[in-house]
Amino acid sequence: MQDRYPHITNILLLFIFPTLLCAQQEDTVIVDRKVITLSEVIIRNNINIPSFIERVKNDTSFYKAFRNLRILGYTSLNDIRMFDKKGKAKASLYSKTIQWADKGCRHTRVVHEEVTGNMYDRDHHYNYYTPELYSSLFFAPDTICGETNIVKGAEISLKGKSGIARHKEQLKMLFFNPGKAIPGLPFIGGKTAIFEEDMAPLYDYHLDMQEHLGELCYVFIIKAKEGLKGTQKNRVVIDEMTTWFSIHSFEVIARNYSMSYKAGVYDFDVQMQVEMTKANGYLVPRLLRYTGDWDVIFKKRENGVFTATLFDFDN
Repeated sequence: MQDRYPHITNILLLFIFPTLLCAQQEDTVIVDRKVITLSEVIIRNNINIPSFIERVKNDTSFYKAFRNLRILGYTSLNDIRMFDKKGKAKASLYSKTIQWADKGCRHTRVVHEEVTGNMYDRDHHYNYYTPELYSSLFFAPDTICGETNIVKGAEISLKGKSGIARHKEQLKMLFFNPGKAIPGLPFIGGKTAIFEEDMAPLYDYHLDMQEHLGELCYVFIIKAKEGLKGTQKNRVVIDEMTTWFSIHSFEVIARNYSMSYKAGVYDFDVQMQVEMTKANGYLVPRLLRYTGDWDVIFKKRENGVFTATLFDFDN
């Protein structure tokens, strides 16, 4: 049917179209060059986005949860598997460990262990770097004292460390503080610092609100933009990171992240998943999943998976 009043229609479009355009643009906000897509529920709740981003950047609850493991007793089921180039299992370790903790001291006791393949050498040392690093992060085969869960002033540092000890500290930074710069890693440098302004053009950011692990959360997704090429693609180390923050305490209650990189001396492709719980008032990890394929010069390529389930916490 022909429009009987074309001039009126045109006038209405002049007013309506800009309004529709603004409505479409209201689902994004720019903070420090980060273009953040907001879900409808976030918009309705009028969240202060710059303040939210600042809290995300300065969050210590994730690291604090792991520090809490230093002062608590708990039981852990540990499942580590190593694979060959074809994805066939060549070594595995399944164990149940119990950590005793009291007055700043802790000790890990292995109460059950099943091993296949060449997980250990003749001296019962790990043949693989992956379980060795895992063990160094979470086990205390000898009693360690002077432990605290204090985060302030306990930043992970490479000072005075070299060799395997230095690599362990770098792994801690990557594991406990994803999104922060990691010094001393050749070719990577500040490429893991995804919250910095110069990294913002490489990522898409999305903020939503949803229930997760039985709790209402803010879910913040950071994902490398599709179609990156050349120097831009080479700057990406963290491919994707999804974090669930409690809307009540703003503590991290879960985080999934994937990282990959290829350089002349090493390459890696790693995915990690962490779920938290509350035990005796402390935020602690209850589930850790790691899948990693990496190769470092002068070492054999390793493809491994570990899952740790933590429970029976006490203080």
